[in-house]
Amino acid sequence: MSEMFENRPIIPVIEIPDPVQAEPLAEALLKGGVDVIEVTFRTEAGAEAIERIAKAFPEMLLGAGTVVTEEQARRAIDLGVHFGVSPGLSINTVNFFRKNNVPILPGVQTPSEIQLGLENGCTLLKFFPAGAAGGVGMLKALSAPYASLGVTFCPTGGVNLDNMMDYHALSTVVTVGGSWLATKQQIADGDWATITRQAEEAIAKARGGA
Repeated sequence: MSEMFENRPIIPVIEIPDPVQAEPLAEALLKGGVDVIEVTFRTEAGAEAIERIAKAFPEMLLGAGTVVTEEQARRAIDLGVHFGVSPGLSINTVNFFRKNNVPILPGVQTPSEIQLGLENGCTLLKFFPAGAAGGVGMLKALSAPYASLGVTFCPTGGVNLDNMMDYHALSTVVTVGGSWLATKQQIADGDWATITRQAEEAIAKARGGA
């Protein structure tokens, strides 16, 4: 699964309150050089937003986030997402995605969860909530015993433009997830120009290593 994100250093984590905002949001991110998006199931508009983006922008790597029930997993797969993301590690959810040949990025915080994910075929894991769980220092210590096994991470939660390169400095970090690229308020206001600018800034920083 890591290969999907090799040239995608940031995954925007998006809450969409109104599905009509899906297409202009995706377009704004694409204009800023970001061709991946995680649309969460935190709002009722999530499923329709995913469907709209899939139809309008097939070139975008599309993920469903906050997948916590089998019903949500089934819905995400039926909508044709390229990957799923969960805040925690549910073996049932992992197995459901794997059975349908769709990658899943489950959330972990502990060595036991990492090992459970590894035992069930997950080598790219979401470290969540990264900031509250100890940040870069915690992830560095947590990932060290598993680096030789090819376990990698996507830290999410408290990641922003100022600290994302601290995470990327870790060899075990493939990509980071962040909601700052398109905030709920910016989406509600239709501030697409600001979202494009934020995407451009983030991509430039990630690729420049600054």
